[in-house]
Amino acid sequence: MLGSIGRLVAALLFAWFVFLFAAMGLAFVKKRQVVPQEPDADEVDLVAAFAPLDFKSTSTAFRGGRVETWFGGGTLDLRDATLDPMGATIEVNALFGGGNLIVPEEWNVETHVAGIGGAGDARPARQRAPEAPTLRIEGMALFGGWGISSQADDERAEDVLAPV
Repeated sequence: MLGSIGRLVAALLFAWFVFLFAAMGLAFVKKRQVVPQEPDADEVDLVAAFAPLDFKSTSTAFRGGRVETWFGGGTLDLRDATLDPMGATIEVNALFGGGNLIVPEEWNVETHVAGIGGAGDARPARQRAPEAPTLRIEGMALFGGWGISSQADDERAEDVLAPV
C-alpha cells in the first residue's frame, strides 16, 4: 500500500516539474515574440511572462484585446482611454500571475473569469448608467487573477496616508 502511494506522489511531483519547465519554456518563447504596443492602439495584445506589465492606454475607441500574465503581472491603466460605443472585451489568461486593471469610475464592467482565481471589481458599489459602454473581462485564471479599480495602488496609498 505504501509503495503505491509513494509512486503516486513521485508521479505527481514529476508531473509538477514537467508543467513548470513547460510553462517557463513557453513563457520564454512568448516573451521573445512580444511586439511593443502603442498607447493609442484600439486593441492590445500584452504579455507579462516572468516580467512586469505596465501599460497605459490613450485609445480613442478602445475595443479590448488580450492580456496574458504567466508568473508575472502588473498594471493595465485604461483611465485615459475612451471605450468604443459598442463596448470592449479583454481576454485575460493568468497563470500564477495577474494584476490591476484601472478603469474610469463611470464605466460598466462585467467579469467572466473562470478557474482557481478570478477577477474582482473593488470599486465602490454605485449605480452606473445602463446605457454607458461596457467593458467585459473574460478568460481564465489559475492561481492568479485581476483586480479592477479606479485608482492606482500608489494613489490609494496617498489617500490613506493623507493628513486629515
